[in-house]
Parts: sequence; C-alpha cells; structure tokens
Amino acid sequence: MIVRALLQAEGKRVYGDAGDIALKVNDYVVLNTTRGPELARVIAVDLPEADKLPKSLPKIVRQAEAEDFDKNKQNQQREEEALEKCRELVATLDLKMKPLAAHCNLDGRRLTVYFSAQARVDFRELVRRLSQQLKTRVELRQVSPRDEARLMGGLGRCGRLLCCQCFPGEFTPVSIKMAKEQGLSLNPIKISGLCGRLLCCLNYENAQYLAMKEKMPRLNQMVSTPSGKAKVIGLNPLKARVTVKFEDQSVKELSLDELA
Repeated sequence: MIVRALLQAEGKRVYGDAGDIALKVNDYVVLNTTRGPELARVIAVDLPEADKLPKSLPKIVRQAEAEDFDKNKQNQQREEEALEKCRELVATLDLKMKPLAAHCNLDGRRLTVYFSAQARVDFRELVRRLSQQLKTRVELRQVSPRDEARLMGGLGRCGRLLCCQCFPGEFTPVSIKMAKEQGLSLNPIKISGLCGRLLCCLNYENAQYLAMKEKMPRLNQMVSTPSGKAKVIGLNPLKARVTVKFEDQSVKELSLDELA
C-alpha cells in the first residue's frame, strides 16, 4: 500500500510504502527517512497516482505505538534544551544567524537545528561544539523566510493564524500576477505576509477569478444593456457583476445576465 503522510517535524508531505500494513487516514506511523525514523500522520490512502511514483519510496516501519509517542514527547524536551544551547553558542561565537527550532528524529540519534540568516554563515565551529555538548549528531539547516514564518507562527493581517501553520505542506508558488488578476493593490505592504513574501492566500481564489473573467467582457469594451450601449469600466468577478458607463455619463452596476 502506498500512502501519503505528513511529517510532524517539518510539516512536509511525503509518499511512503506501507507494504502489507493496513492504514487509514489520520493513523500515525513510523517512517524510515534518510535522516532516520520519523513520526508521520497519514493524510491519504488508495492514491490514484500510486502507479506513477518511483518504486523506491521511504518505508513505513509500523503503525505508531504508545512507546513512539512517549519518545517523541521526551525528544521535545531535548529539542528545547538544544535550541537554548544553540542560541548561547551563537552569541558566544558572534554568528550572524537566528536559531528558530530544533528537531530530534524518533530514535534521538540526530538533531536538526533550523535557522535563518541574511547571508551564508560558517557554522562549522558551532556544529562541533553542539555535537560535543549534546553528545549527538547535529545538522544545521538554513530555511527560507516563508519557512521561518511557519516555524515561528503568528497572526496574519486577517486576524487568524498564518496559513502556513494551519495548512502544512509544500508552499505553492505565488506571483504578483495573481494580485493583478484579483484587482488588488500592488502595494507590497498590503499584499505581503509576516515573512515579507506575497500572501499565500492570493493563490486560494485565483482559479475562480480566472474562470469568471473568461465569462466577462473586457475593460473599456462596449456592451449592449437594457438601457442601451455602454462601456465597461469595472469588473467584479466574484459577484459576476459589471460596472458600465453610458453616453450620458451615468454609471450602473449590472449582472452578466443583463448584458448582451
């Protein structure tokens, strides 16, 4: 059985080979990754694209047991201690970087520290000291501004938790063209999130805007209405309504059904 699972550590979706293990959505499993065993949650089974996937997929060792959850809880305490120790060493070594989070794989043999930085950082001495003090293998991984926002969390301009926290997974590319299609202000302050990048939510309604715009007239196009000829001066794709101006300079908002 091929399933799709969500890694608890990074919030990334991965495919896994469960073999003969019977699983269902929301089951927790132990996934054998390149960095060791990791706890993951099944988010999809009976995948229609399973026959198109590579034959060598990460193996699902077993369904998670009480012992695995206990280990994960113990690791969380180790992660907090490791992050604090990392911050102290960063200050001691005067490194231009910001430690964000730490993660131990399930067996506790590898520790990954996620950090942000404006430029490349020589952290070899930091890794050496961390490994000596924590008695484990340490890996440092620089993350993007979007990943930093997901790791640190916060509230968006809508007043709700950040989308990257609520909907974990791979980031979908967002472009300035999406803001233009939706008629939004192109002021970077208004269309950027806490990470300084374009808002993830610009992608949510983009397909709907594009579909509706195909059915609507273009700006400045002349159309026929029950009150006569008029020029299109505004579009509201979500409401399927068009603002038009008549020859006498009067303006009216009409539905698509009222246009010829």
